[in-house]
Amino acid sequence: MNPLVSIDPQVQEALAANKPVVALESTIISHGMPYPQNIEMARETEKIIRDNGATPATIAVIDGRIQVGLSAQQLELLATAKNVAKVSRRDLALILAKGTLGATTVATTMIGAHLAGIDVFVTGGIGGVHRGYEEHMDVSADLEELASTPLTVVCAGAKAILDLPRTLEYLETHGVPVLGYGTDYLPAFFSSASDYKLSARVDSPAEVAQVMKYSRQLDFPGGIVVANPIPMDKEIPAEEINRIIEKALVEEKKAGVKGKDSTPFLLAKIVELTEGRSLEANIALVFNNAKLGAQIAAAYAHI
Repeated sequence: MNPLVSIDPQVQEALAANKPVVALESTIISHGMPYPQNIEMARETEKIIRDNGATPATIAVIDGRIQVGLSAQQLELLATAKNVAKVSRRDLALILAKGTLGATTVATTMIGAHLAGIDVFVTGGIGGVHRGYEEHMDVSADLEELASTPLTVVCAGAKAILDLPRTLEYLETHGVPVLGYGTDYLPAFFSSASDYKLSARVDSPAEVAQVMKYSRQLDFPGGIVVANPIPMDKEIPAEEINRIIEKALVEEKKAGVKGKDSTPFLLAKIVELTEGRSLEANIALVFNNAKLGAQIAAAYAHI
């Protein structure tokens, strides 16, 4: 085991017995939602994973180590502490060296999960190519991680604030399959579908597990994206949310927000503009992904 990784005893026991384990990010707790919704979401997400036969392993950077699996006290700390670092790949060594508290993004959660031997990771939405790419060349490190780290990532597509067609093109160029779960079209995070057709569809956890099996046998270096639509009764229609996103983007430009602060700013602004509906949708899609992720992990452990 990598000396920089600490694994919670329950997670370690499950891994040693080849039982299903599902990784979870911590940025959604520290930077994605306000308190107390963030801690309530984190606890319920872990419960859903347990109820569906897997062990949850929320990942964060604590006291100079990558902690895989968090205690109740550590979850509470991430939900309430001020100035928690948002840790992507470029920041990881620095935050470990400083010994400060850090919340892991999709990219760094994938790194920690892979170091621990976990195969499935559940998140809300992956990062991607930001709108206005031709002006600032802002591309999330999540995409490069998906191209180089062999994890199956269950999400509700890329975050709707992003440039979805360019994000798909990037993943295709880097050989990352995007599997529509029960859908032929890319989910758009708050909405169950976009206009962008996917090249592959799966309709059961067992199908995903088979794709994982052959990807590993081929020794492919990258991951697999399972794009799981938000339940239709919880979605915000695409036309409505797109108008709101445009308003949020205008506010972002006025405020001069850039880089890794962009996504938290935009999501918070969208919560404000939707009067909390986007937060409810975000929580619903995370719960939906947690259930599917646990089922995929169980199917993969079986084979």
